Amino acid sequence: MDLYEELEWREMIYDGTEGLRDALASSSLTGYIGFDPTASSLHVGSLLTVLGLARLQRAGHAPIAVVGGGTGMIGDPSGKSQERVLLSSEQIEINVAGIREQLARLLDFDAARNPARIVNNADWLGGIDVLSFLRDVGKHFTVSSMLQKESVNRRLETEEGISYTEFSYLVLQAYDFLQLFDRTGCTLQMGGSDQWGNITAGIDLIRKLRARKAHGLVWPLMQTASGVKFGKTEAGAVWLDPERTKPFRFYQFWLNTDDRDVVRYLKCFTFLPRDTIDGLARATAEKPEAREAQRTLAREVTALVHGQEQVHRAERAAEVLFSDRVGEASIEDVLTVFEDAPSTELALPEEGISITELLTTVGLTASKSEATRLVKTNGISVNNVRATDERKRLTRADAIRGQLFILRKGRKDHHIVKLRPGAPA
Repeated sequence: MDLYEELEWREMIYDGTEGLRDALASSSLTGYIGFDPTASSLHVGSLLTVLGLARLQRAGHAPIAVVGGGTGMIGDPSGKSQERVLLSSEQIEINVAGIREQLARLLDFDAARNPARIVNNADWLGGIDVLSFLRDVGKHFTVSSMLQKESVNRRLETEEGISYTEFSYLVLQAYDFLQLFDRTGCTLQMGGSDQWGNITAGIDLIRKLRARKAHGLVWPLMQTASGVKFGKTEAGAVWLDPERTKPFRFYQFWLNTDDRDVVRYLKCFTFLPRDTIDGLARATAEKPEAREAQRTLAREVTALVHGQEQVHRAERAAEVLFSDRVGEASIEDVLTVFEDAPSTELALPEEGISITELLTTVGLTASKSEATRLVKTNGISVNNVRATDERKRLTRADAIRGQLFILRKGRKDHHIVKLRPGAPA
């Protein structure tokens, strides 16, 4: 498949300019995508965009990642219902550095023929004087055309409206495209479908000022089959930064993908070929309980973002943590897996504590009588082992690494007990 055909199959084309398919097939293009430095890390929603650049490069074209050190001072109104909080220049510099590092793991900056590049639009936006910009660039934009852009129009319908600051974002992004055209010969801008208005504004500016044709390509905004914005979980955003989202939890995010979404995610977030993904689609339809597609997805994406060693570690941790061998797990892995579970610090008496007293002390049961009843009816597990004796006393020797107990009531109700330092187990 050529690149355009592959993107169609991968469900990554929402709209594109006329003649783009032929342009991609007939010559090596330079294309770019912008990344706003609103945080020091990208999240999984941004991963689709980064992989768009990576696919462009693998097809023989030259990718440019534009980190918006300049436009980040303004904030893109696209997809936002209210004004962004403006960041300081110092915070933006920190965020730009973090994003740079993540992009370097997914793009090839040392390719002999078409190396990827990272540029910061503060390099040209930072030195503009207002009068020259309004005279030379602003006059090519009519207010009526700007009001018709989706990113602006949607905000006008809200009670808060849109400030002149964010209203000007479209012009700045269009100017980015013009600068990249002049500096690098860039003739393609890509992004999510909410960027279409900004992209076409840049195309029009290049046509008016340089009498040359440029192109745009956008893919659909990702949503889950249940209608939730992709990447949003009960615990918040899923980040590419391993300090913000641990690799184990990152792996589990993909492993927990709904059967209705998994084939689409395999297409969009991996480089697996068509026959492999078609085979995984059949496996999901015929034997969904095996979750073969989800395991492949989790392995592929985690390896891309965090490396193969983190895949092995996540799988080893899962094998241990969800079995009766949990005592072999590291403290770090246990706390990562159960970071959302409530926890209690406890000074354990040397003689230990009865299981019913422990359950009541940490609030997992309302009373000792309830604890006793649950133990007798197989409703309590300690470190993934079913509790059968309500009179049993738990000592430090029973704890994971002498430091932790994982208590579970029923199927999903967990509580972590962290033992305060004391005599070794």
